[in-house]
Amino acid sequence: MEELLFDTPVAVVDLDKLEKNIEQMAALCRARGIALRPHIKSHKIPEIALAQLKAGAIGITAAKLGEAEEMARAGVKDIFIANQITGPAKLKRLAALAAGIKLSVGVDSWRNARELDQIARETGLVLDVLVEIDTGLHRCGLEPGPQVIELAKKLRERPSLHLKGIFTHAGHAYGARGPAQVEEIGRDEGQVMAQLARQLKAAGTPVEVVSVGSTPTARHAAQVPGVTELRPGNYVFYDAIQLALGVAAVGNCALTVRATVISRPAPDRAVIDAGSKALNLDKGAHGASLVRGFGIVLGRPGLTIERLSEEHGILALDPAEILDVGDVVEIIPNHACTVINLFDTVLGTRKGKAAEVLRVAARGKSR
Repeated sequence: MEELLFDTPVAVVDLDKLEKNIEQMAALCRARGIALRPHIKSHKIPEIALAQLKAGAIGITAAKLGEAEEMARAGVKDIFIANQITGPAKLKRLAALAAGIKLSVGVDSWRNARELDQIARETGLVLDVLVEIDTGLHRCGLEPGPQVIELAKKLRERPSLHLKGIFTHAGHAYGARGPAQVEEIGRDEGQVMAQLARQLKAAGTPVEVVSVGSTPTARHAAQVPGVTELRPGNYVFYDAIQLALGVAAVGNCALTVRATVISRPAPDRAVIDAGSKALNLDKGAHGASLVRGFGIVLGRPGLTIERLSEEHGILALDPAEILDVGDVVEIIPNHACTVINLFDTVLGTRKGKAAEVLRVAARGKSR
């Protein structure tokens, strides 16, 4: 395994930092008396999901059926797919998965709800569903208001569907300009959802779960009375985007990519063996990002990863910088979730020593 530490590019997870991050989020939820259901799209590694459950998570969240199936095979028994599942092929898989574990799924339209109801009736299941709410990201989800109450009432009328709750993802926090705006978005996320839950109860359709999700907004939304569940994902690793938003410090970042300098073709330019296929081109998915370049080179503030091609990272640097062919650099990626999906395995370390190799079992599960 020590050889893997120097065979680059390699994704490296500091297991001590990882475990500390897992425990800190679990402690936040314990202190607030709310459930933790972390999103595994950020790591896609069954061993990490099981560690989150051991630390107190009630279950996990997945984005794709394939991710959920992989986690179920690893022994995870309570999974929420925070996405809309539609079409005959996926609905059959959904029903097969629901027959073996405690499964819930998102919905934001009556048409999709009828599909879920039909497959549940055909297979003799009662399927847990949560209505997705748009609290500002403007992706999937219904805007809070009468249409949510109407859909909730219809869902209550279907014996094969159990309206478990409402959920949202304030992903627009990734477009915030700093910590103050992140806090504002997080508190608004919680308040909108808690108010909607009260409106649903007054309309005769109470919900047991009021679920919010997003690492940047987690600690702020958790302070709002009425929120019952958090679904953060990135917190296990953190990354350069979280640093830019003021959510974490460099010492919290558990995932890095190690790369080797393969060329110093000009005084102000060096090239590493990690390009877009290792670091990803992501600089922030849901708004203007505060990150500079394509990752942070640890211990080298004078280096900027200025450009990426598929297999090459081009670094801009001061001509006086001591950096030669064969030198190894360590990079905090901009977006850990997209980087982890590029590697078959990650190397777990403790105190700088190789400890174990973890398979990214749910990578590439796009269906």
